[in-house]
Amino acid sequence: MKFTLSWLKDHLDTTASVDEICEALTDLGLEVEGVENPADRLKSFTLGKVTHAEQHPDADRLRVCTVQTDEGSKQIVCGAPNARTGITIVLCKPGDYVPGIDTTLSVGKIRGVESHGMMASERELELSDEHDGIIELPSGEIGELFIDWLAKNAPEKVDPTIEIAITPNRPDALGVRGIARDLAARGLGKLKPVETPSHDGQFACPISVTIEDDAKEDGCFVFAGRLIRGVKNGPSPEWLQQRLKAIGLRPISALVDITNFFTYDRNRPLHVFDAGKVSGNLRVHRAKAGDKIVGLDEKEYTFSGGQVVISDDNGIESIAGVMGGLATGCTEETTDVFLEAAVWDHVQIAMTGRALKINSDARYRNERGIDPAYNMQAMEDATAMIMELCGGEPSNVTVAGKVPDVSRAYKLDAKRVQSLVGMDIPETEQRQTLTALGFKLEGNMAQVPSWRPDVLGEADLVEEVARIASLTKLVGKPLTRASAGVPKQILLPLQKREQAARRTAAGLGYNECVTYSFVDQKSAALFGGGEDTTRLENPISSEMSHMRPDLLVGLLQAAARNQARGFADLALFEVGPVFHGGEPGEQALQVSGLLVGKTGPKDILGESRSVDVFDAKADAEAVLAAVGAPAKVQVMRDGPSWWHPGRHGKICLGPKKVLAIFGELHPKVLKEMGVKGPAVAFTVWPEEVPEARKKSATRPALKSSDLQAVERDFAFVVDERVEALTLINAAAGADKALIEDVRVFDEFIGGSLGEGKKSLAITVRMQPQDKTLKDEDIEAVAAKIVEKVTKATGGSLRG
Repeated sequence: MKFTLSWLKDHLDTTASVDEICEALTDLGLEVEGVENPADRLKSFTLGKVTHAEQHPDADRLRVCTVQTDEGSKQIVCGAPNARTGITIVLCKPGDYVPGIDTTLSVGKIRGVESHGMMASERELELSDEHDGIIELPSGEIGELFIDWLAKNAPEKVDPTIEIAITPNRPDALGVRGIARDLAARGLGKLKPVETPSHDGQFACPISVTIEDDAKEDGCFVFAGRLIRGVKNGPSPEWLQQRLKAIGLRPISALVDITNFFTYDRNRPLHVFDAGKVSGNLRVHRAKAGDKIVGLDEKEYTFSGGQVVISDDNGIESIAGVMGGLATGCTEETTDVFLEAAVWDHVQIAMTGRALKINSDARYRNERGIDPAYNMQAMEDATAMIMELCGGEPSNVTVAGKVPDVSRAYKLDAKRVQSLVGMDIPETEQRQTLTALGFKLEGNMAQVPSWRPDVLGEADLVEEVARIASLTKLVGKPLTRASAGVPKQILLPLQKREQAARRTAAGLGYNECVTYSFVDQKSAALFGGGEDTTRLENPISSEMSHMRPDLLVGLLQAAARNQARGFADLALFEVGPVFHGGEPGEQALQVSGLLVGKTGPKDILGESRSVDVFDAKADAEAVLAAVGAPAKVQVMRDGPSWWHPGRHGKICLGPKKVLAIFGELHPKVLKEMGVKGPAVAFTVWPEEVPEARKKSATRPALKSSDLQAVERDFAFVVDERVEALTLINAAAGADKALIEDVRVFDEFIGGSLGEGKKSLAITVRMQPQDKTLKDEDIEAVAAKIVEKVTKATGGSLRG
């Protein structure tokens, strides 16, 4: 929506500057997209007076002029035929940018004579296309700014043009008066009253209008028209042409320009038919498929059927509310004109415009909504302007249909407004705001003006009050605390664990994935799922038919996609729910990580290696430590079938309390999922980690013994099928209070041990707490270790 400042001042009595108006419009929700201010390019030019002019000594067409300026006398060489003594001119000094010639002036020599500036023509200042001579001003003082002179003597030449963006819910702002109303309500001026002319018909209208049944309900609500005979069409007056040009419209003729004026001035599209070209009467109806019309844009349009049109006895003459037809368009020969003002169904207008691919000002406004209550007065206002500019004699008004009743009222709750907006707006100010916007208040009920189709409830009243009061004045205030002191923790313990696990995995170098909770039945079956209890009734696709039983399904699918694109080495993790049934509660939270390929790129030192089970174990232990798992745990076998049977372990607090699982994935599973190994993974169940007995935000005191720790080495000969973990657990259980750590440091197979035997060497670290260990204490613990290991493994101490 474009308009000029002078146009706005026709409706708004204001002294506000362009910057103040633009700032207010944007704050009111009518965002300013651009301002074209001619004064900006003319602000450096001043007035001067030619005190002497003589022929250039070396050029017949040039004159050397002495110009009196605010900086003294200057010599300027000029080639204009009207450069002479005594005229007041517009001076461009060295350093000034001249827009019409796209040049920044400097002191120069013209045919050997220095010239300190130039005297401008209208084209050089982009005021018009006139360039036969320099500008001669009838008045003005030396040194006066040219833009100040224009503001007093020719304001239309420095009239700023403002363009605003209109949201679909504000059709009232598609007219200059609607914009002025908003600014007046903000306090940037006073809304001027408008005249409401009325014309008694001098004769009966010879053209009648009917709305056929197929267009009554959702096509045309009311159609008003009158004949004005004896008009003289021709160019519109200069002021009207300038306004239309300023907003990018091409003046056509007085009659057409008048309708364009009302389109932008009052958001009121109108249409004028050349009554001499109308055959018979007019009727509003729906077009049939294949019907055609040549529009005012001289293009032929073919209707698909169902569009609302206006026809006379000869056929379709206008696309209702969108564009008139060329056959009945007004020309300079028009003497009788039929003026139309109608209210159309905005949905039908939109459908017609889209079907025919017509974007006109009339369609733009009619499909967003016009003021139905203004329809009859618009007829009178347009009649007055036609008679003023073109003369003529009006007939009676013929009307078909009736103006739709859009009256409605909503309650204004002043306290509720303050509560929702968060600003202290007195009730009197709220009522004044709504009154200024055109609402009529009767007690606490606000009658909505007919030009505001967007106000449809009490909340919209609140919005209007807040919009005019300006939300830029809203001061942030902290919410009051429910209780004094430090607020309690918001996140649940499980949410804190989830957060810690996610940060730890990311810190270990894993990339987080977010995969679908739905997987295909075949993949789900590989991980213990795929049953009917987890099947979706209405899956998105066949590849998303079941709820996932494990996060590794999605991670392996992601790994396969990455490997297919050339990324072989991967570290992926995900945190999310898995499902073992379809009922509430039949789900669990998992943290899963997947390592595929090598630990790093190839290098000259050969440090790159394939990932192994101990990489997964270390990462699983790190995540468990982050979520608060106990330090002393057991590692056991017998994991699910998708793990490698000999290269995995379950981290447990007991046979039935599994906290995590780690290891290599089964080669068959990798093959089915399309992943090229090696691939190791871990899965942690944060919900299985027991909560700390003492819950405190502070860390416990560091417990450190000042007594010397003692280490003893043992070597046991055991069956080759005995796992090292069994030996370690047995040794650690000999004295849980004293033994701090047990670890394997050597394995020997064969030699003198015999067939089917192996030697495992362990280091046991004993950390005393209350007294230094004596030899007999150490020997007693050693004896218990030998006893426990011998009993657990069936082996013996190696001699």
